[in-house]
Order: sequence, then structure tokens, then C-alpha cells
Amino acid sequence: MKRHLSIFTLLNYLILALVGFSMVYPFIYILAYSLNDGKDSMMGALYFLPRQWTLENYAQVFEDARIWQAYKITLLRTVLGTFLHVALSTLMAYALSKKSLPGRSFFSFYIFLPTIFSAGFIPFFITLQKLHLINTFWVYVIPMLFSFMHIVIIRTFLQGIPEELEESAHIDGYGDFQIFIRIILPLSGPVLATISLFIGVAHWNDWFTGAYYVSDKDLKPVQTLLQEMLTQAEAFSSSQQRAAQQGGQTIGSSVSGSTPESLRMALLVITVFPILCVYPFLQRYFVKGVMIGSVKG
Repeated sequence: MKRHLSIFTLLNYLILALVGFSMVYPFIYILAYSLNDGKDSMMGALYFLPRQWTLENYAQVFEDARIWQAYKITLLRTVLGTFLHVALSTLMAYALSKKSLPGRSFFSFYIFLPTIFSAGFIPFFITLQKLHLINTFWVYVIPMLFSFMHIVIIRTFLQGIPEELEESAHIDGYGDFQIFIRIILPLSGPVLATISLFIGVAHWNDWFTGAYYVSDKDLKPVQTLLQEMLTQAEAFSSSQQRAAQQGGQTIGSSVSGSTPESLRMALLVITVFPILCVYPFLQRYFVKGVMIGSVKG
């Protein structure tokens, strides 16, 4: 039995190691490509480590003023959008967790209804236009203030908090808002950290809004800029192939050895790095917050 158990455990570790490697390897490849000379990378056969180490790709990326402006927009929308989303979702979830709330069933169904029906892209665009959100910073924040699933997770978590705590606080003279600030929020750390991670990653990775609802270059987030660079790199690659077929000279790479592809890889590393730094600090709350908020109650 022990022998079979050890073989089963060994196979589990082997499969998990392969799955983990398949997820980590793309990041290793991108990092190696970004730290390698761009012209040398075009030769291929670059798998784990750079052949010609260089930081020129990162230097050229940070020399572009668009990067700093895009990072400012992305950081601002992520911090502000996450804070407002979590604050409003928690307040609504706290109200809906009270069975004594008048019209509780109606409000629950009212916020659930938009998750069933979607008007589509054009009506949504017209709505944003009527609200004067097109080509403004708030188009990143306001449409993402609401999430029915996040409200349900927080509400389920709050329903698991003993009512005796609030009753004793009422006896001590606390009002509802004081109870919410001094008792409910400190006890809701795991689920709030989980929701913050969900919505924070959604804000950070969103490129669609900046591509279709914003035309001002100063309001473009870094993910939209990355998407535009990807399009430019693909166009550059196509032009190189056409020039090679016609017997012409390929142009577009810089004197320093950087290419659009190597610059895109460097920008991709810069884009992913902040989320990789934040995630370990929230990971300990992640599983606990999801499980309690989804099952408890």
C-alpha cells in the first residue's frame, strides 16, 4: 500500500511540476528575450537564457514618454477603481446581508438582472456617450464599479459573522456606520483582499476600454499601449517579409540592436512585474476569502 501510495504521490508531483513549468516557461522566455539583443533574437533558438545580455531594450522603453504617462493612468485607475469598487460593493453587500432590510429581495433581483441580459457593444457605447464618459478618465472607473458576483461573495461572508457582535455593539451605543467601520471591516480582511485582487487585476489588464472608448493619447493605459505596440510589431514583421521577398533591404531595427519585438517583450515584462509583486502579499487571503465567501452561510 505504501509503495502504491508513493508511486501515486510521485506521479502527482510529476504532473504538477509539468503543469507548473508550462505556466512559468512563457514568462521565462519573455524575460530572456527582453534581456537579449534584439537583432540576435531574430536568429531564433532562444529558450531559457539570453545569448547577448543587454538592457538596451528596457532603456529605450523607458525613454519613451508615452510609457510614463500610460503607467500613470494605469496606476491611477487601478488604485482608485479598486478602492471605489470594494467600498461600494462592501456597503451594498452589508445592506443586503440584513434580513430586516425593506425590499431586500427586490434589490437583490434588481442587481442580478443586468448579469442575465446584455445590450451589446453599440448600446453600451451610446450609454457612455450620453453620460459624457467617452474619452475621459472616468470611463475606466465608473463602468467597473459594480459586480454582482463580488457583492454575492462579500454578502455571503458577512452573513457568517455572528449577529451577537452587532447586538452587543448596539447595546454599547454604536450606530450602524460605526459598527460597519469598527467591527465588520476588520473581520472582512480575507474577502476584501480577494475582491481587491480580482478587480485590481481586471483594471490592470484591461486594454479594451482604452482602445475603443478613448482616443486621447494622454489617457491611454499601458495595456492599450502594449496592444498597439503588438500591432506595430506585426506590421513591421510583415513589411520585413515583403521586403525580403522583393529582394529589398529590411529596415526598422535601431542601431543599438533593439527591434520592435524585443521592445514589446521588455514592455510586457514591465507590465506584468507589478502584479507579480503584489500577488504574493494577497495570496494568503485569496483561498480563504473565496472559500468562506462562496460556501459559508
